[in-house]
Amino acid sequence: MRRTTKKTGNVTAKSSSEPGTDQRPIESPDGMWERISRKAYELWEQRGRREGSAIRDWLEAEEIVLGEIHEARG
Repeated sequence: MRRTTKKTGNVTAKSSSEPGTDQRPIESPDGMWERISRKAYELWEQRGRREGSAIRDWLEAEEIVLGEIHEARG
């Protein structure tokens, strides 16, 4: 099995060249990473700009933004 890497927007997805496999590249909505970044910054500010919670803020922001995108596609 030969694997290739495709770059789509800011997300890298692997695809297989095997016949019969249906692996499509992951595509991100335009501006998704910027939205997550802004939301993570908002969360950091809401928490009093405390250091040490960047990953938690990013993951929470990602969950919020992806939820908003999912609801919008409804």
